[in-house]
This record gives sequence, C-alpha cells and structure tokens, in this order.
Amino acid sequence: MKNVIEARGVDLVRNGRLLLDQITLVVRAGELWALLGPNGAGKSVLLRLLATYSHPTRGHVEILGKRLGQVDVFALRPLVSLVSTHHPVRPARTVRQLVLTGATGTLDLAARWAPTPADSARADDVISLMGLGRLAGIRWPVLSQGERSRALIARALMGSPRVLLLDEPAAGLDVAGREQLLASLTELRDREPELAVILVTHHLEELPPGTSHALLLREGRQLAAGPATDVLTGDLVSACFGYPVTVARHEERWICTARPRDLERSGIG
Repeated sequence: MKNVIEARGVDLVRNGRLLLDQITLVVRAGELWALLGPNGAGKSVLLRLLATYSHPTRGHVEILGKRLGQVDVFALRPLVSLVSTHHPVRPARTVRQLVLTGATGTLDLAARWAPTPADSARADDVISLMGLGRLAGIRWPVLSQGERSRALIARALMGSPRVLLLDEPAAGLDVAGREQLLASLTELRDREPELAVILVTHHLEELPPGTSHALLLREGRQLAAGPATDVLTGDLVSACFGYPVTVARHEERWICTARPRDLERSGIG
C-alpha cells in the first residue's frame, strides 16, 4: 500500500508553547487510524496540521507525496477532507444543498452555480451511503446531531478524497446516533477500500469495526503508534489518560472500563 501521510519528527510551536512534540506517523491507503488522548493532548491540532491548515515548526509532513511548505496546499485540500462538527452551516440549507457545497469547496452555494449531472449523481450517492436518503430535503435545524455528523461526512466525500480526517464525529451522540454513524463508516470502508481515515475520539467505544491502527497522544507527545491491537492495551491507554483502565475487544469493537480493584483502593464506587 502507498503512503498517503508521512510525518517525521514533527514539532509544532505556537506563541512559545510546544503543542506537538516529535510526532512520527505513517498512514497508508486503506488504513483506519484512531487518534486518542485526553483533552488538550493535541489531537485536533495534529489533525489540522495533517489537513494542511498549519505547517510544522520542525520536522516534515508529506501528504500524498507532497511536502508541506513546498506545495500549493489549495491543490491538496480537495484530496484531504477534514470534517468537524464546528463547520458553519446556514440554517436554511437542506442536507442535499449542504452536500453539494462539497463540490465547490465553499460554505454556501454560489448564486449562479448549478450542479452538473455528475455532481447530482455523486451527491445522491454519498447521501445514500451515509444513510440520509429520506432526509435529503430536510433543513439543517431539524436534523439530530447524528444526522448532522453524517451529512458533513457526506459533504466531505463529494470530492472523492483520498484521506478523510474526522474530528470527534460521534461527540454528543446517543447510542442510536453513534451506532448509525459507525454503520455508515463501515459501509464507506467497504465501498471505498483505498480511502485512508483518521478518526479523533476520547472513547474507544466510538471506534468503528475494522480500526486498523492507533496513535495515543498525551500533552502533545506520542506515547505509541502502530497496529491497533498493539497500541490499544490496558497499560498504554491507562498511561495515555492517566487513569487505570482495562481494554477489551468484542466482535471488532473496543471496550474500555475502569479496573475494579483500583477503584476499590481509591474509595470510588
């Protein structure tokens, strides 16, 4: 498999503060990476760097073979889609209208722009893929949080990216919303097996089946990176979050719970 992202010895300094410290990461086509760590660990900072919205202070980052600092990032961004729940959406926009903005890479539809037949077909396809077919004409304020997350992912897929960066897509979702999202991501991977995905989360339970690799961050430093079965262990996850936990796997899903004996010693519960 080809490398789609390669970061070597990356530091990121902002306002005299070291936000990322010696990050090294190689992501290949078709891999699904989990990026985990406590609040303030630098997960979203790293994701924005990989999305070309910032440049490393030291070290280097290559996206699809192009080194940041030596390439026009605007040529890369259609191929590297960052999805955040903070994306601004006009309330009057329907799901289909929102998704179509992914064809132009704009926040809103231009007054004189009209989708081509290929744009319309692609929009219908990704809306269906994300399980939103019956909601295509529904306006943004009426959607649940889970439906909004899936609509934003559908928008990101309009340009047929090679890398999909998901910043806490399951944040704030109830169980049904989370499971619908994960089912859509599983179907996406079946349909587009060469797509590389990096997903930021605080919770192992939010990881889709088929998560192949993981990176643990704490205070901007990389604790571990590699195959998920090697990285998502009780000891490493406990060190990452600064709390004793047990990690288990059941039917390709991850489960994280506190260690009962440690809770008894601490007087909790």
